[in-house]
Amino acid sequence: MKKLIIEWKHLDVEGETCNRCYDTGENLNQEVKRLNRALQPQGIEVEWFETKLDDTQIPQSNTILFNGVPIEDILDIKVSENFCESCTALLGNETYCRTITYEGCEYEDIPAKAIRQAAFKVLGIEEAKRVPMANSGCCNNSGCC
Repeated sequence: MKKLIIEWKHLDVEGETCNRCYDTGENLNQEVKRLNRALQPQGIEVEWFETKLDDTQIPQSNTILFNGVPIEDILDIKVSENFCESCTALLGNETYCRTITYEGCEYEDIPAKAIRQAAFKVLGIEEAKRVPMANSGCCNNSGCC
């Protein structure tokens, strides 16, 4: 069986992580389940593991690697940072954390759609295109949710 190995790096302070890393972890967990449902019949298995980082490794926090390659090297993603209230509370000092710009929108977590798209690209599989619904349910006028 062919395997895709995904590594998620995130801050860990006594078993806790910040809100944006938590959201990325939830997105990743759910997306890996979906990917396995779709890909296992094709002989492909997706596994993921986490690497817990300390406060000296904040710039690496909230990073996802696919077979060792960062998501921003797979997709058209720009990495930047902004003030992270959650990390600041966890660490007790002003902290700036990683954000990404994906499809023209800035995210503090890594969205499931980006995880799925990167997995398919790394595996060399064409993702089935979905026809957008008239009311996509996006939460703002820019199309960023």
